Amino acid sequence: MRTFVYTSHPSRVIFGSGTVDRLREEIERLGRHRVLLLCGPDLARASARIRETLGDLVAAEFTGAAMHTPVEVTERALAVLREASADCLVAVGGGSTTGLSKALALRTGLPQVILPTTYAGSEVTPVLGETRDGQKVTQSSPAILPGTVIYDVDLTLGLPVPLSVTSGVNALAHAVEALYSADANPVTDGQALEAISRIGRALPRLAADPADRDARADLLQAAWLAGTCLATVGMGLHHKLCHTLGGSFGLPHAQTHTVILPYAMAYNAPAAPDAMRRIAEALGVPDAPAGVHDLVASLGGPTSLRELGMAESEPARAAELAAATPYPNPREVTAEGIAGLLSDAWHGRRPAAGHTGADPRLARLTEQVVASFAGAPDPRVGALLADLVRHLHAFVTDNDLTESEWQYAIDFLTRTGQLCGPTRQEFVLLSDTLGVSSAVDLLTNSRTPDTTPSAVLGPFYVAGPPEVPHGSDISGGLAGTPLWVETQVTDTAGRPVKDAVVDVWQSNEDGFYDVQLPDLDGPVLRARLRTDAEGRLTFWSILPAAYPIPDDGPVGQMLAAVGRHPYRAPHLHFMIDAPGHRRLVTQLFVAGGAYLDGDTVFGVKDELVVDYAPQTGPTPDGRRLDGEWRRLSHTFRIAPSAE
Repeated sequence: MRTFVYTSHPSRVIFGSGTVDRLREEIERLGRHRVLLLCGPDLARASARIRETLGDLVAAEFTGAAMHTPVEVTERALAVLREASADCLVAVGGGSTTGLSKALALRTGLPQVILPTTYAGSEVTPVLGETRDGQKVTQSSPAILPGTVIYDVDLTLGLPVPLSVTSGVNALAHAVEALYSADANPVTDGQALEAISRIGRALPRLAADPADRDARADLLQAAWLAGTCLATVGMGLHHKLCHTLGGSFGLPHAQTHTVILPYAMAYNAPAAPDAMRRIAEALGVPDAPAGVHDLVASLGGPTSLRELGMAESEPARAAELAAATPYPNPREVTAEGIAGLLSDAWHGRRPAAGHTGADPRLARLTEQVVASFAGAPDPRVGALLADLVRHLHAFVTDNDLTESEWQYAIDFLTRTGQLCGPTRQEFVLLSDTLGVSSAVDLLTNSRTPDTTPSAVLGPFYVAGPPEVPHGSDISGGLAGTPLWVETQVTDTAGRPVKDAVVDVWQSNEDGFYDVQLPDLDGPVLRARLRTDAEGRLTFWSILPAAYPIPDDGPVGQMLAAVGRHPYRAPHLHFMIDAPGHRRLVTQLFVAGGAYLDGDTVFGVKDELVVDYAPQTGPTPDGRRLDGEWRRLSHTFRIAPSAE
């Protein structure tokens, strides 16, 4: 039998769309007439609407709320309140504005009406964290609890996706810690699990469509439920760490919650297996800590303290501060344990599923291998190998890899290598189909955002193709719809780049490259051209077709094993080299072509889908053609090598 104590903290909650219109009615219901309106400086539209709704009830405004509720900010707001003889507090905004309202209510006893614009959940808690002299101190009191909360989905529609993600994960943290709280009870368990489920479903929908009202409503309702959990039961390690990192190191509140949550969960997982199981079920993932980390990463949220600006030397000090005062937590809190947690969080290492309960001999083995790279002459090589080993060892541990599975993987890689040669690169194909090539490409392209997007090289590039003059036909007489290509190469300022070396290659109308057709005599559908003084080049070819990547080897067997097709969307390859400029490897995809939404190497980018315009009649160079031909006109922008 489960023994528990449940204490509720009632607030009046109004939830819906357009509910801000009921604000004046709520103030009048309280019998108040002089409102101090608290809002953030970036909420001009929301505050204007609220000001219009309140009309002559607004006695004064204060727009200086700050993260972590510094007492000096509260004192300034208190002076404004007293000067205006305000008799009610109305706060519109996120956790910072709500925190300021609570601090003022604690000092004055005035009633509060909160209109949240984020998913922090603090609006339904009697908890206040204030920062004084670099230390954040938390207290709880009925006087802190806002009496009325108006949830209006419309007020959240303008919240940018990155802030929506971190704010949503902030709410998720309240629900997660409620499940392994010493004060946990059936009521808060149900609220927490419902909040976790709604957040896990809503955040990806919101990221896909920020205007999705249903997703926003789910998140707002989850924030209410999670905040109610926070108000009812005590929190543990996660919240203590976040208060320490925010109050003593100045890290942003919601982003810090987002980074720390999966690592705090991994730390507590061995002592709270049932809570972790229920969290994993609510999120629909096999492992709760890793699942939360992956959710954040998939949404583009922060996954490391390093991203938030924390110095590498600071986690050790933060661990000392967090472990200095005892507090309830399912697992014993030690400075050494927290230092390890924060080290993982600083580096952004994915929590290994079940890692905290693994055989300690495995951890020692991993660290021995990692330590063997410490003396690498090139620090980058040492760091890459160390991280690779950690991830590989974690994969083995997480999946309880058997010896036969390991042997199969070795055989798979051996067969992959045996198929590699001058005309076929099975390892590149493996990298392509696992999305690794596209991931590296995305990182490379993100460093030069003003250029034409790059794309994967693919397995069929052959160095040193035949150089041909402008206007040449590179099709070698192969059948297909004639294609006239005219391109220009410029720098990021739009200036023509002359003497750029441009390699082009493509498949035939049946989807095969020349290296796959042994009966062909010499290179076909591949060539090298050079741009003229205006950065231009022209040539004839044939319209490229969708094609299957080679599926007669290990990569094809892998795709078949998981039910994936081997097809690529139709495209033309380009590799552009110019003195003083960065090399650009890219592809131009045929608009309307097959597999644009299901390219097997994940290489399609919207900016690279272009028109291969149908034409009839005279051609640009006077070539006589009967029937349809296509025309491709495109400008490539390449970056100077110094950028």
